[in-house]
Amino acid sequence: MTAVHRALMLCVPLILFAGAGALYVPPGTQDGGANADGDEVSLASLPSLPAWANAPLPDFSGIRDTTERKVAFFSFLYPRIVLANSRILLEREYLDSLEAKSELSGKELKWLLEQADRLRVDAANGSDAQLALLKKRLDVIPPSLILAQAANESAWGTSRFATQGNNLFGQWCFSKGCGLVPLSRVDGASHEVAKFSSPYYSVRSYIQNLNRHPTYQKVREIRHQDRLAERPLSGIDMAEGLLGYSERGEDYIEEIRAMIRYNNLEFYDREFRALLEDRTPGLFRQLASALDAKVLLPGGGGVTPFES
Repeated sequence: MTAVHRALMLCVPLILFAGAGALYVPPGTQDGGANADGDEVSLASLPSLPAWANAPLPDFSGIRDTTERKVAFFSFLYPRIVLANSRILLEREYLDSLEAKSELSGKELKWLLEQADRLRVDAANGSDAQLALLKKRLDVIPPSLILAQAANESAWGTSRFATQGNNLFGQWCFSKGCGLVPLSRVDGASHEVAKFSSPYYSVRSYIQNLNRHPTYQKVREIRHQDRLAERPLSGIDMAEGLLGYSERGEDYIEEIRAMIRYNNLEFYDREFRALLEDRTPGLFRQLASALDAKVLLPGGGGVTPFES
């Protein structure tokens, strides 16, 4: 029995929640940054995504046992969260290196401009204000929060939008044919529920949405205060900033927090922090190009074998 299975078995009884809260997502639902191949991380270049990041969603509906279904769901999703967060940390490390420079090159300024455009930062390019705002937005989301919202919004990976569109968070799009038309869409509405080529891109888009949309400014502020105080990032605390995620408001926030508690999802936050104990660009690059999703699981063998 793996560490994941042992941790989850300790969480019984578990409580099921399923929701269909719609999340507004601005246009643009892909990885959100250049994924150029290269031997070193430079400017916007990131390691090539491993092949498993393109794998479709498994059929979770065929797993009858509730605990087994949850184990399968979390075991599938957690490595994709580590992958997405690691790629963000690579870019964040590069941002730190630019912040320490007295003068920036044209390529460095271009990278800042592209990041500012992607994360909707309105400040003079290369300015201290731009760097400070990017520092608040170019950051990770705790695994516990991502896992809880994915389980809630996708009915544990069994909803129509999850199975037909790899969409685990109910993200919307606004171009005709960009996704799936909600069966309950009111007359006159034009939104669709976005389709993704794989669940990884749904995770990446969700993180980007929390990192840039004005509705989730409080999420970012809570995270920023934790960074300043050198406190571990908390999914339960950051859930307070999700008031605009669902029309249910405070009830939705409490539901997400309950899911984190009852499913012991803070376990994954602790495992993610432990994985990042050696906070170096080399480690982030290894995590961002793992050849096998299983090595990113708790107890999965650490950081081997990885793409060299």
